[in-house]
Amino acid sequence: MADPPVLCADTARDRGDPIVGTALHVRRFLLVEHPGPWPFHALEAEGLQDVVPELVAATRAASGRTFLIRRHGRQDADGPRAWAVADVAAGRIIWGTWQDPSDLRAAVAALAADSTSWSEEPVLLVCAHGRHDTCCAVRGRPVAAALAARWPQATWECSHVGGDRFAANVVVLPDGTYYGGLDDSTSPEVVQTHLEGAVATDFLRGSSTLPPVAQAVAAQALRRWGPAGPRAVTAGHVEQVADDAWRVRLDAVVPLPSLVTASVRAVPADPALLTCHAPRATSARRFEVEDLLGAWD
Repeated sequence: MADPPVLCADTARDRGDPIVGTALHVRRFLLVEHPGPWPFHALEAEGLQDVVPELVAATRAASGRTFLIRRHGRQDADGPRAWAVADVAAGRIIWGTWQDPSDLRAAVAALAADSTSWSEEPVLLVCAHGRHDTCCAVRGRPVAAALAARWPQATWECSHVGGDRFAANVVVLPDGTYYGGLDDSTSPEVVQTHLEGAVATDFLRGSSTLPPVAQAVAAQALRRWGPAGPRAVTAGHVEQVADDAWRVRLDAVVPLPSLVTASVRAVPADPALLTCHAPRATSARRFEVEDLLGAWD
């Protein structure tokens, strides 16, 4: 009998890979409903080819990222499919529908639009992109089922969000908070806590409003002075002082200090297979936060 496959999420948990500072740093998310199948590169999915260059150009111009989404169970409902654009800095989202790929030009326009009139309704994305990484399917789909049972309208499976070895991964929009290492028992509690206004730091990867180095400092600040909500940190400023060292300043609101400062060092980990399909071992990095200080006005 053949040996069972070695899954990257299992080995990452065995190694204790740190998840903090691993969220994508983007300003806007474009979500496009597509029932699948999703190829390794999701935007190569059937029916999108004619409009992909426009979507890619628009998301790049908006410092954004595009994900395909679908309801758990892959039901291909008749009629229009959904699209959405989330502005994570403003914490707002707008929805539309499409049938012909040309209809997605409305989403392209929304990527560059002002978001002040958009809604704040929550969206829960669960990475379940099995063709990109086995762990995303094995660990993601049970989490999608658990969240869909509790929040059926808010929950979507989505294509690759990064950090395969941290599956199951959940992204909460429109605030852009990434959680990792979840399962079907922990994910409802984490999401409930988040929706009630407190970031669940035990599973926090970071906020997409901040660069990775600042995500690490924000996580430490939330642990020390929280609990606090996903928008308690209002801005992050990063100064690189060496190849592997930074000074970080965060602007925040109560209960966090109004000003948080820290030094951060990047420390390389031992080489490892970081995805299920990785051809060779590579070295990730972890962030060590030092001299964390807070000042209140």
